[in-house]
Amino acid sequence: MNFSEMLNIGLMQGFAGLSLFAVLLLMGLGLAIIFGQMGVINMAHGEFMTIGAYTIYLGSTLAEKFAPHLMSVYFPFAIVLAFCFAFALGWLVEWALIRHLYKRPLDTLLATWGISLALQQCFRSFIGPKEVSPTLPDWLLGSWAPHPGLDIPINGMFVLGLTTFVTCAVLLALAKSRWGLRVRATVSNRVMANAIGINTQKTDRLTFAIGCGIAGVAGAAFTTIGSTGPTSGSLYIVDSFLVVTFGGAASLLGTVVSAFGIAQTQSITEFFLSGSMAKVITLSLIVLILMVRPQGLFASKVRR
Repeated sequence: MNFSEMLNIGLMQGFAGLSLFAVLLLMGLGLAIIFGQMGVINMAHGEFMTIGAYTIYLGSTLAEKFAPHLMSVYFPFAIVLAFCFAFALGWLVEWALIRHLYKRPLDTLLATWGISLALQQCFRSFIGPKEVSPTLPDWLLGSWAPHPGLDIPINGMFVLGLTTFVTCAVLLALAKSRWGLRVRATVSNRVMANAIGINTQKTDRLTFAIGCGIAGVAGAAFTTIGSTGPTSGSLYIVDSFLVVTFGGAASLLGTVVSAFGIAQTQSITEFFLSGSMAKVITLSLIVLILMVRPQGLFASKVRR
């Protein structure tokens, strides 16, 4: 194997890591908003991702069965629906359960874990226990070959573009929108935010729902690189919490950096070692770094 072939393999493996990075970043963004901004440990976050993935699958099935001429355009609309369905369920969960458990982290963890198990059983009962995959549009299939021997999958580029768009939209919304101003005010000083007329309960509900909606978009992105089953989301929940913790619980920039580092480390080590050993090495590196810097890569600055 010459240098050019090794370089091509390394680049393709790196791009495979970017696909994993995209899913982890979208999951981490949702968690960073919910956990970092609100202090809620949402163990059902992976199931909101699964809702998004199943939305794409159902959209594909319905389009294929009833409107084959829409197969080339259903995917973007299904992504929007994935966000809407996960957002709506997140709004309902916050209203019915989470709002009663603020400042009780253990109770919140147990309650959302129960929601996670209940949703998994709903998926098994109403959709089926087997893993499913949507029929992707033709424009998402194939690869781009910028150089002989170097094939970059088009679906990976699409997922990366989608992730970039969602990340920029979240950062812009937090910095410039009325919702972002209310979130920052509530996080900074909830009592003062209430005193100046901000409805912090409504802000919490909207923030939780948006975080769940972003997880739904992560599920939509996931369908381009893997099949979906009732427990697919739970396989990513630990990695998502690692992304948030490693980057810094209240830092969205840290979420981006840590998602990239974890995904690339895992992807590159998987090329040389087995998948389980790659996971062990990645987790070991994270633990060692957190031992030195327990506040994460980008700790939030707190005025004292």
